[in-house]
Amino acid sequence: MSNYEPAKIEPKWQEFWEQNKTFRAENNSDLPKFYVLDMFPYPSGSGLHVGHVEGYTATDIVARYKKAKGFNVLHPMGWDAFGLPAEQYAIETGTHPAETTAKNIATFTKQLKSLGFAYDWDREVNTTDPEYYKWTQWIFLKLYERDLAYVAEVPVNWCPALGTVLANEEVIDGKSERGGFPVIRKPMRQWMLKITAYADRLIDDLDLLDWPEYLKEMQRNWIGKSKGAEVDFKIDADTANGVDGNIRVYTTRPDTLFGATYMVLSPEHALVDQITSPEQYDAIQEYKEVAARKSELQRTDLAKEKTGVFTGAYAINPVNDQKVPIWIADYVLASYGTGAIMAVPAHDERDWEFAKTFDLPIIEVVSGGNVQEEAYTGDGKLVNSGLINDLSVPDAKEKITAWLEEQGQGVGAVNYKLRDWLFSRQRYWGEPFPIIHDADGNHRALPEEQLPLMLPELDDFKPTGTGEPPLAKATDWLNIELNGQTFTRETNTMPQWAGSCWYYLRYIDPDNHDAPWAPEVEQYWKNVDLYVGGTEHAVLHLLYARFWHKVLYDCGLVTTKEPFQRIVNQGMILGVAYEYYETPEGKKVPFYEKDQYDELLPRTVHADDIKIEGDKALHPEEGFELLKLTEKMSKSRGNVVNPDDVIAEYGADTLRCYEMFMGPLEQMKPWDPRSVGGVHKFLSRVWRLLCGDQGLGEAVQDKPASEEALKMLHKTIKKVSEDTEELRFNTAIAAMMEYTNFLYKEDYVAQETVGPFAQLLAPYAPHVAEELWSRLGNQASISDHDWPAFDESLLKEDTYELAVQVMGKVRGTVQCPTDATQEQAVALAQAEESVAKHLEGKTIRKVVYVPGRILNFVAN
Repeated sequence: MSNYEPAKIEPKWQEFWEQNKTFRAENNSDLPKFYVLDMFPYPSGSGLHVGHVEGYTATDIVARYKKAKGFNVLHPMGWDAFGLPAEQYAIETGTHPAETTAKNIATFTKQLKSLGFAYDWDREVNTTDPEYYKWTQWIFLKLYERDLAYVAEVPVNWCPALGTVLANEEVIDGKSERGGFPVIRKPMRQWMLKITAYADRLIDDLDLLDWPEYLKEMQRNWIGKSKGAEVDFKIDADTANGVDGNIRVYTTRPDTLFGATYMVLSPEHALVDQITSPEQYDAIQEYKEVAARKSELQRTDLAKEKTGVFTGAYAINPVNDQKVPIWIADYVLASYGTGAIMAVPAHDERDWEFAKTFDLPIIEVVSGGNVQEEAYTGDGKLVNSGLINDLSVPDAKEKITAWLEEQGQGVGAVNYKLRDWLFSRQRYWGEPFPIIHDADGNHRALPEEQLPLMLPELDDFKPTGTGEPPLAKATDWLNIELNGQTFTRETNTMPQWAGSCWYYLRYIDPDNHDAPWAPEVEQYWKNVDLYVGGTEHAVLHLLYARFWHKVLYDCGLVTTKEPFQRIVNQGMILGVAYEYYETPEGKKVPFYEKDQYDELLPRTVHADDIKIEGDKALHPEEGFELLKLTEKMSKSRGNVVNPDDVIAEYGADTLRCYEMFMGPLEQMKPWDPRSVGGVHKFLSRVWRLLCGDQGLGEAVQDKPASEEALKMLHKTIKKVSEDTEELRFNTAIAAMMEYTNFLYKEDYVAQETVGPFAQLLAPYAPHVAEELWSRLGNQASISDHDWPAFDESLLKEDTYELAVQVMGKVRGTVQCPTDATQEQAVALAQAEESVAKHLEGKTIRKVVYVPGRILNFVAN
């Protein structure tokens, strides 16, 4: 037996695969295609973590398996490399973002190759490469040509310190996710993409996809389609500084109009300053400033205390001519509906809480609840509602909407939560817009032959502080002469989302200099067959990519309506750390004594550093028991696992197999360093049994396999094949472990069975499998050989274990022939001692026999 030494065999086969381009996909092939893709990684300075490895291993297993099953497999990798972290690092250190990005990509590439992933590296793309973003700019121009890109003044999350606009999910508690800098709401000139024009198609075409239902529902909820009515409330000019006009609201419940007792405008609404009374002006301005410092997520948090200020003005309810006060409150957003709502506190929980806070009237209009105690949101008959009294909610909606239309005071409407996509950032490190402006401020497209419009070289990446982007500093680049006229370039850059909206298409034809992809190549590869990534991208990335794909479809540039046919979200791998506490003086305190101290700081010990005593985790120096914490990996919690460390100790095949063996792919799983050793033991046992110092192990003999050995092999082939096809990787590995245990009990291992077993192992532990395959005398890669087939005739069992019951209780089991009659089964059961003693002295009244399952004696 020889020792399993991954450090010797893994680099050897990684070099072999790279030199021989083992996993190169062909654009012109008679084979059926299979396109498997990982979600686009951002090459951060911290490199890969074990969460990346989980998803990448899953797609790698599928890629290798499908290749062996006769598919032309496209499994590419590249870099979503524009983004704020590299630019912020440039601001802090003066290092150009391109330099930082290149360094990070080199780190990621080295790590990925050390894991033996079967990527076609000839198709590598990088969003910061001008040859790539030339086509990002080209696709933007397609949007621009179709009037899907426009400029608007919109309130945005502006971070002065970072000098850029942030998405809502990048703002936490009024501060930037990166750096913790204050964020304010500020109206700015922005490029917008008209994604709302595709809202219905983005909903309807979800039915075409093989996605988990929860993921489809997340998309539907984000788009938020609803039916209702737009209603005009006339402003009471006498109380609104003489302002004459209407406030239009959108409501899904026009049936509750008679219960509208006040109105609320968003603090940003254009009418606020116009209608506010002099007495309320200061309070209104102060409230607007506070609201501007909150993110939309904070403002719409249902659990937060309701706040607001009365403007001093009133509006007229169109159904009963009653005056209703107009308030502003931060829970109403300018970006949703019309930025104004009619408030019906009796039948809306948020409005009810607001009304109770500010002592506003609550009028029941749908029967069925006690609206003075809580809002009633169920069905019922309409009450206190004039012309729609006694109607059901659906009938009332229909009748009041028709009445509003007849009166010219409203109209039936469909609304969406989805807003147009804010598509510009005030930063340097992003794709420049291929847009120029004339002296009058009119914009037009840069001529296509001038693409790519490359980023200018800058020495100073710091934000201007005024909202003007850093590109405005590039004075030599800023102005352009075209047909004798001077134009100014657009100085905003595209968001990081831009490059990731279409990268899956560039992978199919990455070296094409004349087009983003050739039509015949797209017709072959079509869309992605399997897309794997985390749930953090479940909404925005998928929504944006689907939108771009549909625009490309409308342009006749792609032949499919959707980019990703099937999506699987891998579960998060949780970090494990062990907690204790420390006094300000540095004394270490166990968690079970923390109540004895007034001031303590939480501290953690990494899972690799603890001492184990029985089932207890102990502090490595103090010896007291530690509290186990299982939570999301983060540097601050000391629970991050670097895959490089695991590979150095156990090898890449062990890491790959462990991550797949932890549990079902989609489930959340805690990292357990002790279990890694268990998987390593499995591979070591395979190695010691089948490999010698040079060739095959001594146990491997050139003899025919026994019937039992062939049955076990073909049972394993069937199990691993079916489980791999269905992404049940943990149970596939378990089957191979069971087979290995079986081999150790055999007198010898037939050489004819080693090859098929190596092929089963290849997608999971490819380095070990390639070495085994090579030692069998094969010259070509194991990846170039067809997947083994199982023989159904060998899976048929001659006998099975039959459970025998007496009066419904299991009293024993017998080995029963698969074709046994009832009489034969009864005879076997009565001969079994454990059954016979329960039948002794009793008369058998009835026998229930279900072949293959159970035999039951009814006796007394």
